[in-house]
Amino acid sequence: MTGADDPATAAGHVDHPERVGFFTDTSVCIGCKACEVACKEWNDVPDDGFNLLGMSFDNTGMLGANSWRHVAFVEQPRRLGGQDPGVAGLPTGSSGTAEVAQTVSSGLREQPRAGGELGTSPVDLGFPSFELPGAEGRDEFRWLMASDVCKHCTHAGCLDVCPTGALFRTEFGSVVVQSDICNGCGYCVSACPYGVIDRREDDGRAWKCTLCYDRLGDGLEPACAKACPTDSIQFGPLDELRERARERVAQLHSAGVDEARLYGADPDDGVGGDGAFFLLLDEPEVYGLPPDPVVPTRDAGSMWRHAAVAAGAFLVAAASAFVGRGRG
Repeated sequence: MTGADDPATAAGHVDHPERVGFFTDTSVCIGCKACEVACKEWNDVPDDGFNLLGMSFDNTGMLGANSWRHVAFVEQPRRLGGQDPGVAGLPTGSSGTAEVAQTVSSGLREQPRAGGELGTSPVDLGFPSFELPGAEGRDEFRWLMASDVCKHCTHAGCLDVCPTGALFRTEFGSVVVQSDICNGCGYCVSACPYGVIDRREDDGRAWKCTLCYDRLGDGLEPACAKACPTDSIQFGPLDELRERARERVAQLHSAGVDEARLYGADPDDGVGGDGAFFLLLDEPEVYGLPPDPVVPTRDAGSMWRHAAVAAGAFLVAAASAFVGRGRG
């Protein structure tokens, strides 16, 4: 990815590394929330309260200033189908995170999984296994789980409208907010087509995922991807992730999971493609994602040109009227 299609190059970075990002494969997400915890721990993101939201497992509800990762839980009245472990590409009956991690290893890296350095390594609590009463009738619904995050858009509206330069494009292609420069104007909040960026109530400044910019500078992957036990969140070069994602969709389609589709991977969409994209098992709206996101500033240039033409025509008309009156 080079030239005008590369956001880091467009931002003025010279000899920068290749663009990196996230590919989130929701077909193997187990809703463990390890990504949420790892993100909060590493980035020192404040607690956003404890709210079961009507006794839902989805206690965070949505992305916000204090929730840079959000695991959505969607229950649907249909059979597991494509989410059956045997179909999803996982061994039927597998139970250990180490076994699952080894099975769905992305191949992008050879690092041990489960985020040991983040303090989130799985432990055996020694609990006996058991089956819940009536479990045999629990195959008439399925869970859709997905870890949402800032999309780090190729054409980022939040970046376009920031009046202070608090938002900037990094050499990795991601978009970061500098909290010490943010004045809390909130322009970026309304400019995000995904509703990601948000302001904290205590100081009014905007906050969102940084793609763990500090970790990238040291050659480390982001905390959420490091902690994910099933490799649902995959991190790496964006072009390589897109190719891997297309192969994964083809694999699911061949297994009969026709609903599988990519979201945010198309460079020709309304935001120029996302730096964080997803494999979904249903329509985007089911996951709370806009079906056709468009960066609000996409047409700003043409709008200003039209405004300039209209202003010029108005001045010409006014001058003509003034000259005409003078001659009369």
